[in-house]
Amino acid sequence: MIASTPQGQGGAGGAAPEPGAGAAVPSARPPGGLRTLVVQQISSERPRETWSKKMDFLLSVIGYAVDLGNVWRFPYICYQNGGGAFLLPYLLMAVFGGVPLFYMELALGQFHRSGCISIWKHICPIFKGIGFAICIIALYIAFYYNTIMAWALYYLLSSFRPTLPWTTCTNSWNTVNCNRYMSTDHNVSWSNSSTSPAEEFYTRQVLQVHLSPGLHQLGSVSWQLALCLLFIFIIVYFSIWKGVKTSGKVVWVTATFPYLVLLVLLVRGATLPGAWRGVVFYLKPDWQKLLSTTVWIDAAAQIFFSLGPGFGVLLAFASYNPFHNNCYKDALITSSVNCLTSFLSGFVIFTVLGYMAEMRQQDVDTVAKDAGPSLLFIIYAEAIANMPAATFFSIIFFLMIIMLGLDSTFAGLEGVITAMLDEFPHVLAKRREWFVLGLVCVCFLGALSTLTYGGAFVVKLFEEYATGPAVITVVLLEVIAVSWFYGTNRFCNDIHLMLGFYPGFFWRICWVAICPCFLLFIIISFLAFPPEVRLFDYHFPPWTTVLGYCIGVSSFICVPVYMVYYLLCAKGTFKQVHRAFVNCCAKRGL
Repeated sequence: MIASTPQGQGGAGGAAPEPGAGAAVPSARPPGGLRTLVVQQISSERPRETWSKKMDFLLSVIGYAVDLGNVWRFPYICYQNGGGAFLLPYLLMAVFGGVPLFYMELALGQFHRSGCISIWKHICPIFKGIGFAICIIALYIAFYYNTIMAWALYYLLSSFRPTLPWTTCTNSWNTVNCNRYMSTDHNVSWSNSSTSPAEEFYTRQVLQVHLSPGLHQLGSVSWQLALCLLFIFIIVYFSIWKGVKTSGKVVWVTATFPYLVLLVLLVRGATLPGAWRGVVFYLKPDWQKLLSTTVWIDAAAQIFFSLGPGFGVLLAFASYNPFHNNCYKDALITSSVNCLTSFLSGFVIFTVLGYMAEMRQQDVDTVAKDAGPSLLFIIYAEAIANMPAATFFSIIFFLMIIMLGLDSTFAGLEGVITAMLDEFPHVLAKRREWFVLGLVCVCFLGALSTLTYGGAFVVKLFEEYATGPAVITVVLLEVIAVSWFYGTNRFCNDIHLMLGFYPGFFWRICWVAICPCFLLFIIISFLAFPPEVRLFDYHFPPWTTVLGYCIGVSSFICVPVYMVYYLLCAKGTFKQVHRAFVNCCAKRGL
């Protein structure tokens, strides 16, 4: 009789089992000369879940990396920073900063098969606070990111009408300043106080921001948006409650449908009058812009937030891969798809902006003055409304926006779920569905402030301060901990064990020196040139800047707090602990 353990349990995929995972105990030889081998399973660890197919993993990573920022942020930053000339700093920052960090996180997650908290017991335990900080940042993102999808859902539901409601000025929410300004409207005069019906629908009907004077008085919760957000979170829950087995199937729709819509909109936009004006404006290089520090700062920040290292997602997704999966090739494929999608989105946006400029008899830069969500919910929505078959294009466009957001939400919450289940397996492993339900409820309750009349101001505050600086600082500590404390040589040996080859000199120098400098450059730039935060006609007062930094620090503070906790709980005197730490660093070449 032979009893065997499931392959990969207590180990790392195809790697040799860890000591203690099982023991082969030969019994005493019986009189007949036969020998019995009994394998005792003495590990209590559950077998780790894996992706059903390799494509499930790739689509999940692509869906996570390709989000709403690819559609609205990259095109705006590109034309603002020199058009085609911006592609040079963007690609340089991607090659020397973004992709190496992306590759590093995939390799770490796949080798150690752990989430962003428990992985630090294998790397450098004193940095475990990084994992807790990542989880808090992910919650902050969930508080505001899903609200943008709720706005898109409101638009989607409003699209099922014979006439789109943001095309006319005869609705209850419109003001006397509302003007439908197109070249076909010969009797309309446009002034500086005029507003388009699309702008009034967005600000006065969807957001109802006119009912809030600012962050000091947010007003009541919009029940329409609350129901939209509730529906979004119901979809999220039933997509991730069973793990990557279910979410890996959902992304076959949510990750591929946006590309189909982008291609449809690109073809439609290219056939519109004036489309070439938008493309020229988008790509016309202004080489003088490269002499500005702001261009390089924007390029570094864009590639970092686009690829998304440091949010715990890549660690979580890669931890469900087979041990010998080629994560190097995965990193190159998915990061390339992400960058190309950003470039493609620029054509989709600017062909339509060129059409709007042609219809209004204005310059493209006048039409493209809005950035962020306003670019989608005002300018693009208005352009769609003036196309033939407007209802059809409106439905697929806002459905695409929802799909792009859902993929990122699936990924962000899965990063938190994996981290907590790996850290507290005995408590949560058999209660995943209940834990996910509790997490989704917390995210919904945390998002209520973004559903108020002044909720758009809260979204802007979270977007500018609560996540950006904190996650960049966390990733800086992460790459330092891996490259300097865990050791680049040791990390490269891990990769060799998985893939059969060592990373080249380029990757080593990026991890040790270039990536830390890349991240430090972004942090210093942010501190030296803090963004001027404004939304519509509201300028954020100074106290909101302090509030924003406090929210950001509330996540990052986990890192030094855990370091102090770790030192206090360590055995021996502080001097002995310090000596052991120095010896450990010396062995790893520090």
